Amino acid sequence: KKKPTPMKITFYGQNSLAIEVGGKHLIIDPFITGNDLSKDKVDINKLKADYILLTHAHQDHILDAEAIAKNTGATIVSNFEIANHYEEKGFDVHPMNHGGGWQFDFGYVKYVNAIHTSSFPDGSYGGQPGGFVIEGEHKNIYIAGDTALTMDMKLIPMQTKLDLAILPIGDNFTMGVDDAIIACDFIECDKVLGVHYDTFGYIEIDHEEAKKKFYDADKDLMLLDV
Repeated sequence: KKKPTPMKITFYGQNSLAIEVGGKHLIIDPFITGNDLSKDKVDINKLKADYILLTHAHQDHILDAEAIAKNTGATIVSNFEIANHYEEKGFDVHPMNHGGGWQFDFGYVKYVNAIHTSSFPDGSYGGQPGGFVIEGEHKNIYIAGDTALTMDMKLIPMQTKLDLAILPIGDNFTMGVDDAIIACDFIECDKVLGVHYDTFGYIEIDHEEAKKKFYDADKDLMLLDV
């Protein structure tokens, strides 16, 4: 009997992640070369990618997408407008939109609502922001992207039992720690990987205080080093 390959997640700062699932390599929101916390630790030319998932068009989520896609031939998965933007540049894309799901070769992906903005760095329209629910062979995860706390999160556990939620906790531009704790109840998942913090002065957090707040609420917050 074939042993199941566990899902593996690596954190590259901000909302940048590498996820190995179903034998495929996913890169989420690559912002590495412009991030002081990761640019000297991560060589984007060595990253493996079959797919690049982009939650929205802000620079701190797409900066290295083109370079990684060029290097790996990865398919860029995002909302319709972002996918079109990259398709016009000659990249392989898979366009999605809110509420829609697709069975990829690594698992089922649904593009879900997020409350945020989504312009490209040049100010052009980047569609509406979203998050991703990924149902792998053995684990289900929710990548919220940049978002406010929203009642739409309550829809997720009606269809998917989550094993891990990847939530922004830096406040100011997204949910802070207190709202992320409420989000855990909405999505019925108490295991959280915190993202979107410490990259800029506006989103610096107290790590120990954040972990304690989660712990006091009977939830588990993981903060990974880059």
